[in-house]
Amino acid sequence: METVKLYYEDAYIREFDAKVVSCRKSDKNNKTWLIELDRTAFYPEGGGQTADVGEIFGSGSNEHFSASANVENACGNERCDANILSNNYSDSSKNISKKVSVTDVQEKDGQILHYCNAEIDPGTIVHGVIDWERRFDHMQQHSGEHIVSGMICEAFNCDNVGFHMGADIITIDYNADITEEELLKIEEKANKYIWEDHRIEISFPGEKELAALEYRSKKELSGAVRIVSFPGADTCACCGTHVERSAEVGLVKFLSCQKFTKGSRIELLCGKRAFDHLSICREQNRIIARAMAASYDKTADVYMKQRAELSELKYKLSLTEQKLFEEIAKQYENYGDVLFFTKGLEPDSVRKLCVLIAEHCNGRSVVFSADSAECADNSNQHAENSNTKTIAETTCAADIDIQKKDAVKSCRRYKYAVKLKGDDEPKLIRDMNTVLNGRGGGKGGFAQGSASASEQEIRAFFEMLG
Repeated sequence: METVKLYYEDAYIREFDAKVVSCRKSDKNNKTWLIELDRTAFYPEGGGQTADVGEIFGSGSNEHFSASANVENACGNERCDANILSNNYSDSSKNISKKVSVTDVQEKDGQILHYCNAEIDPGTIVHGVIDWERRFDHMQQHSGEHIVSGMICEAFNCDNVGFHMGADIITIDYNADITEEELLKIEEKANKYIWEDHRIEISFPGEKELAALEYRSKKELSGAVRIVSFPGADTCACCGTHVERSAEVGLVKFLSCQKFTKGSRIELLCGKRAFDHLSICREQNRIIARAMAASYDKTADVYMKQRAELSELKYKLSLTEQKLFEEIAKQYENYGDVLFFTKGLEPDSVRKLCVLIAEHCNGRSVVFSADSAECADNSNQHAENSNTKTIAETTCAADIDIQKKDAVKSCRRYKYAVKLKGDDEPKLIRDMNTVLNGRGGGKGGFAQGSASASEQEIRAFFEMLG
């Protein structure tokens, strides 16, 4: 016996009474029970729409079921009233003895199975309550998708070849190339349609009527076909739940449009999701505007101006850094092996300094730059040769204070660059990474990476090399 689908008689039913037809443990999860009801308002997953969730309350008896025989007739072609459904079950809800959670709903061969966290005996009168906030969200998303898909398919003579209603966003695939600018025109048109408050029409046309009807469908259909029509926007075969009037969608907002296989993939929000997204964007823009001392509608202009100024400053800084590095490197002319400590350099700057020193020292060049946040002594910067003989103060860099041993020990994270000399073994880098908890590598006698060790441990490693 097929389950009576109350959500088709009225998508706005939030609560209903029913009788448990069967209950069995899931074959895949022994903590999940599959409960079949004679009728349900829980929508099963299908047509790109995720299933309803909610709760089922068991009455602990089946003595009132006979009073429910007229539920279907009570619904008729008008919207079913949840109170009518419940009243036809007499006072069954007054004897609630059990509550189970519905976490998923699936349909198989016309029978709808509710995936629950506990069992309810067959024959029990139950009261179902769907998560209405979730359901209405699905109705807004699905109806909004129909409106925009109908308009897109008409405008670009294409098909909707993929639809997924996620917990956060909707993704739709079309077999047409669509630009952001073109999509914005569709968005404006769709929202105008929504605000005009059109009534949505749902029907099961006969075979001849269906054959003469133009409607969207991803596949050939047979048997009873449910047609959902948004007059002037879309007509489509669909099994999902929808709002009664277009204004209930609220608004639609496209988030992105990307090339996808042989067409385009768009991301969409409708209704409250769109409103919440715009509220977040507004708050982010408010914070940015305040930080930039800009008005809300000028943040992008101010940002682009500041970005250009920052790029210019970075360029000037790179020139200054290059001159500083050249002065440092000249101090090690024909010096031999150099182990140089500094702080706060970016990986590319560490590389540049290492290469410049190598061009002058005629030996192995090693540069370690401590992360600024890890270095308690912000002025500790010095160089040593491979015999750990302290070099004189490097006046063109920061002052040296090698007596502050505790500060040196606190420098734990380093970026490094190494330019090997001619007789160095390539395995030196592997050995260094092992001893100094490092990661990195390279080729052609040059290596770069990071290490976690104290300055003393680093010095000790290079002392062993001789």
